Amino acid sequence: MKNNRSMPHAQVIPELAYPDVEAAARWLADAFGFTLRLRIGDHRIQMEYGTGAIVLRQGPAPGPEASASHSLMIRVDNVDQHHAKALAAGARVSGAPVTYPYGERQYPAQDFAGHAWVFSQSLDDVHPSQWGGTLA
Repeated sequence: MKNNRSMPHAQVIPELAYPDVEAAARWLADAFGFTLRLRIGDHRIQMEYGTGAIVLRQGPAPGPEASASHSLMIRVDNVDQHHAKALAAGARVSGAPVTYPYGERQYPAQDFAGHAWVFSQSLDDVHPSQWGGTLA
């Protein structure tokens, strides 16, 4: 793939609508640890987290059913620290992180505009057959 300094290096780049992309960028940096990559006018902002990227675009916030239709999963190094930071910044979370038999510790959150997120920390390398999954 050709490199382009105007695009993040990630191959999958979700775009999320926010009524105020500047406020969203500040909030996502403070609450979830994203970093600003590129501003495009006053209507788009590229942000990164590790090797992943998202684009914030000017638009209406999602409706109340948005959190049921999709979520973005972000892998983090320490989910408990991430959870505490997100709570302090006002993220809506339903409880403490939970450790699952597939080797991940996770918690769900909603940002101030209603987008659904799942943050996940890998604790163990568990073969899917140990918890009921099937590798393709």
